[in-house]
Amino acid sequence: MGFLGWIVAPALAADPLKPGFERLAVLTSGLVWQFVVVVYFLRKETGTLKWSAVKDRLWLGSPRSPQTGAHSRRLLWYLVPLVVVVAFYQMKLGGYVGRVWTSIFPFLAEPPGWSLGALLETPEGQAQLKGSWDVLALFFVSALFNTVLGEELLFRGLLLPRMNRAFGSWDWVANGVLFGFYHLHQPWGMLSLGGMLFFSLPTKYFRCAWFGIVAHSGQSVFFLFLMLGLVLGLA
Repeated sequence: MGFLGWIVAPALAADPLKPGFERLAVLTSGLVWQFVVVVYFLRKETGTLKWSAVKDRLWLGSPRSPQTGAHSRRLLWYLVPLVVVVAFYQMKLGGYVGRVWTSIFPFLAEPPGWSLGALLETPEGQAQLKGSWDVLALFFVSALFNTVLGEELLFRGLLLPRMNRAFGSWDWVANGVLFGFYHLHQPWGMLSLGGMLFFSLPTKYFRCAWFGIVAHSGQSVFFLFLMLGLVLGLA
């Protein structure tokens, strides 16, 4: 992802200093590759890709009670406060954490002109998006493989259930740290406190990858609706 984000995307962009949509496309290919990696190792480990085996190996079944270990769909109700807390963190605290991180390590700050969100706030970016259903489709694929089939399936589905052997009860911390270092393609977000507390911890606690998937997907859903409005010319 670091190679794709820092080398390939600027090389393919019309303006290397503003590799907005090109960078999104290139990084999406990396996210799709993560899904391929998960499928490969799962097939190698189990010898099958039947849902019954996949569900258990990737913690995609119902959450388990931390006390009894029994499956219970009622525990999915904990997703409601989790999503609320994640939204509050992203809207109120996430930016502050990011600024603290880049103030300590200024060389990790996002280069000017690289922010896709900032581009979408400009008249130029909004004009580019109006009627651009292909860009909306690209963002949908990116979001799908980012928070469902790519990052989450790799880190919380494949890796986290197997990290207990090496890290014991601190496996969720190690998973969050690894998830942070993985973000070489956007080092301004490497201080992944949210990834550790809101994705890894609840996934480990309930032994259910859906907690990380749903918590991680909130931002993607928000941006999808935002981009739909821009494509329709409503913004």
